[in-house]
Formats: sequence, C-alpha cells, structure tokens
Amino acid sequence: MRPEHRPTAGLSVAVLGGTGFLGRHLGAAFAAKGARVHLIARTAATESVPPSTSGVTTTRLDLLTTAPEALTEVLATIGADVVVNAAGRAWRADGTEMAAGNVELVERVVTALAAAPGPPVRLVQLGSVHEYGAGAPDGATGEDHAPTPVTPYGRTKLRGTQAVLRGTRERGVDGVVLRLANVIGAGVPEGSLFGRVAGHLGTSARADARGEKPAALHLPPLRAARDLVDTGDVAAAVLAAATAPARIVTGQVINVGRGEAVPMRGLVDRMIALSGLEIPVVEATEAPASRTDVARQCLDVSRARRLLGWRPLRSVDDSLRDLLASVLPPERPPLGTPLGITAGAPAEEGVRP
Repeated sequence: MRPEHRPTAGLSVAVLGGTGFLGRHLGAAFAAKGARVHLIARTAATESVPPSTSGVTTTRLDLLTTAPEALTEVLATIGADVVVNAAGRAWRADGTEMAAGNVELVERVVTALAAAPGPPVRLVQLGSVHEYGAGAPDGATGEDHAPTPVTPYGRTKLRGTQAVLRGTRERGVDGVVLRLANVIGAGVPEGSLFGRVAGHLGTSARADARGEKPAALHLPPLRAARDLVDTGDVAAAVLAAATAPARIVTGQVINVGRGEAVPMRGLVDRMIALSGLEIPVVEATEAPASRTDVARQCLDVSRARRLLGWRPLRSVDDSLRDLLASVLPPERPPLGTPLGITAGAPAEEGVRP
C-alpha cells in the first residue's frame, strides 16, 4: 500500500459472507493488521478466523432477506468504516439463487450504505473475471473491455457490479469493485475444479495410506486456460482498496489477477505431481450440454498497480501447496518444487507495497 492510504489498524471492517471461503481469509488479513473485524453471514462455519485472533466478532444475519434499513442499523451499531462484500452464490446454485445472492443482495447493501448516517462507508465489492465473458482474444483483458458474460454466474456478477457503480454515481456511495480472477488457495469449495481435484487427492492419499489403490480422477474436458490469483494476493488487494483515498478508487472497477492464462490440464497434472500420488486422469470427450464458458481468461492488472500499488506476489505452486496442505494427511505434506521445475513463478518479485 502507498503512503496516502489510511492505516488499517483501528478500522471497523464488516465482511459480508465472512464465514465463507474468501470471507475467512479476508477477515484474518484485516485482523492481522489491527482492524476490528465483524464477520457477517447467514450461517456459522466449521472453519473460520482462528479463535485466538483478537478483535474478531461474528454476527449471524441472513443477508438474502434482511431489509436495507436493518442492515443500515447493524452497520451503524458496529461503527463500520469499511464493508467488504464477499457474499454471493457461485457453485451448485441455479439462476434464481445466483440472482438473489449476486444481484439483489448487492442492491440491498448499496441501499443500506446510501442511507447510512455520517461519513461515507467504503464498500469493496468482489466481482469476477467471468463478467467479461470471452474478453480479449489474444492479450490481457482490461477494465475498459465491454463485458459480454456467457454464464448465469457472470451475468449476475455483472449486474452486481453495475448496482455498485450506479450507487456511486447517483447515491453518493463510496464503492469500488475488484474483478477477481479465479481464486485459489486453502479451503476452495469442492464445487470448483480446484476443490474437486483437491478433495479427490485427499481421499486418494488416505486410501494409499491404507494400502488401497486410488481411484481415477474423472473430469470434464480440460481445454480452457484460466487466470488465477492466490487468496493472500486477493486479501492484499482488498486491504489496499479499503484504505485508498476515495478520489483514487471510488467508482472504479479494478482487475485483480496474475495476468497470465494457465492451462487447466497442466494445473491438474501439477496438483497431482505435488501430491506425490499416481492418479490417472480421465477427461470426458465432450462437455455437458448445459455448460457454456470461454476458452481463455487473462486479466490486465496494470490498473491495480497504478491505483492501489498492488501486484501479485504468490506463485501458482504456492497456492497449490496451500490447497493441498489443507486436504492431505499431515504425515503426507505436498512436495517441494523439484530443481528445474517452475510452475507459475511469481509474476513479479519484490516486497508487498
């Protein structure tokens, strides 16, 4: 972060969806910097910010049904300086559920913040690379590229982004949208490709320890290439967006990714190699008829560097090891990187700004 950013220590930060995959990581990151963190979510989670983390509270609140007036009151009670919206629906949800979690919830949050008394509360909305659809065909997709999402998830996330931007233009909301690449790290839900593969490897490692032959890994066609970003890098970008001056970030859409397209078949093979297991991969010959997606995703992250002083620092291998360590038995940690093999070296060396 840059010198003009306000200090994180002492801020009151509400993380919506705070017990979910990303919400847990973000809550821990803010708490580590001395913020007073309020995790707000519909349900408790079996795994959240460690109990030893000071300055963290959890409030159970159904954000899908809570009226904006009630949310305004909750945020006023905790004295929120920052609201991070990590709530929403992605995997294993139909179009109606995605609209409720990715559009209506965001509209409710914007209305609540527009009515909040006192100084504007910074809203950091987590968007998605899937809002772009196909994006730039050969190079990296910048924020000025016209979004043409092709999936229900991408379409509903774009509508959420549009709700935030309308709020900044028309209602005085201090909001910024971070369009995230595909996030990877410990705790990725099993509904995602990364979580599915990691879950299979964890099960296979336990089977191998019992002397049983691990089952083959059956997957859909792995022809796509995806931009990936580590949970730690996402947390750093969110902290920077939460503390940057309003004149720099309010009303902005900012890409957060590594700026490279990683082939998914190579990623799966790398996960298996790091697990130390021998697992055959069986790809389906055709994708399900219901599946619509794009072949390549790659984000231009130069705006994040310019406005936030942010850059990705963690390699793909770093992310994969964290993910595998969370599912493999303790006695079988992920392997190190053998000499001569570099899978996704850091996009840029250096110390986090």
